[in-house]
Amino acid sequence: MTSRLSPREIQEKLISFPTVSRDTNIPLIDWVQSYLEEHGATCIRHHHESEAKAGLWAFVGPAEEGGVVLSGHTDVVPVDGQEWASDPFTVTEREDKLFGRGTADMKTFDAMAVWALAEASSKTLSKPLHLAFTYDEEIGLLGAEPLLDDCLPQVPKPAVAIIGEPTEMKVVAGHKAGVAFDTLVNGFEVHSSIAYRGVSAIMEAAKLVDWGNQVNAANAAKKATGTDAMFDPPWTNAHVGMIEGGTAHNITAKTCRFVMSFRCIPSESPEIYAEAYEAEVRRVEASMQAIRPETSITVTRMFSSKGLTPEIDGQADALARKLTGDNGSHVVSYGTEAGYFQARGISAVVCGPGNIEQAHQPDEFITLEEFDRGHAFMRRLIAELEV
Repeated sequence: MTSRLSPREIQEKLISFPTVSRDTNIPLIDWVQSYLEEHGATCIRHHHESEAKAGLWAFVGPAEEGGVVLSGHTDVVPVDGQEWASDPFTVTEREDKLFGRGTADMKTFDAMAVWALAEASSKTLSKPLHLAFTYDEEIGLLGAEPLLDDCLPQVPKPAVAIIGEPTEMKVVAGHKAGVAFDTLVNGFEVHSSIAYRGVSAIMEAAKLVDWGNQVNAANAAKKATGTDAMFDPPWTNAHVGMIEGGTAHNITAKTCRFVMSFRCIPSESPEIYAEAYEAEVRRVEASMQAIRPETSITVTRMFSSKGLTPEIDGQADALARKLTGDNGSHVVSYGTEAGYFQARGISAVVCGPGNIEQAHQPDEFITLEEFDRGHAFMRRLIAELEV
């Protein structure tokens, strides 16, 4: 008889793989695929086109449409520079909490999903139970779309997707879309005493950063209505969270690099802001080149993430509410992979154990209570799918 691991044992195994986004996740995928195939799951692997990374789709039960897919990402953020009280890649229990990188975001849910498929493999299901694991979520939600492109045509299409980001088991029916741009300003160096003869990349970059401030002020002044009003904040916001440049205080900066990002309410497309930003970049660049023609601004799109729109009488929302007992209306301003499933005609919600405030933090943890709630959710889901 094939041995079956507990959710806790699977969690400990998944967290032991240091799947920081810059590194490979192949050993984790190898282990999950081997374990699930031992329990009779059908597994399809998707490979990154150029890096040593992979996604995995698996399912158990009848090969027919209409099942449920449990979706999670396998990558985690780095621990560099963080002070941990224990090894971040070993689950450590202290004070009714489980500490480790990914305990909240989101290897606990991943472990629950693996457990659920293995458990359900011995049941008679009315519809299949699927698992979808991605890579590169933490660097821009890059892995969901290629996984769906590759795997969805090869499996019975599920009706419902539950994306297990940490929501404390609340049912999140909507989140913002996003788009981000790596921006490199190339100036011209001169001594600061004759700065007017050169072009300071930093000072020109500051014009674009301030343009983002102006976008925020204008959007904050608008009156939000409908679904938009549910979000915090109820408008599209621009943000610069990284900037670097310059070589000395008395030299106009040769280069300046920053990331401009937008998180967009449902009524506004990220492409509107992409076009507006590009237009402002070209305006600033023209003023630079009027002084020094060799200067420039290069803009590279880092990612575009799909939003999740609350569904009227959504199948995923109804199922998740039934399994959790949650009757609230919840949306979040951060992004997840749920919108990619919704865009393929799969009803989607975000619902998973843990608190988002613990994500990416040193001494990241999930409480034992949240762990147990996630496990109970999976047991109820299996019962719901049984004949």
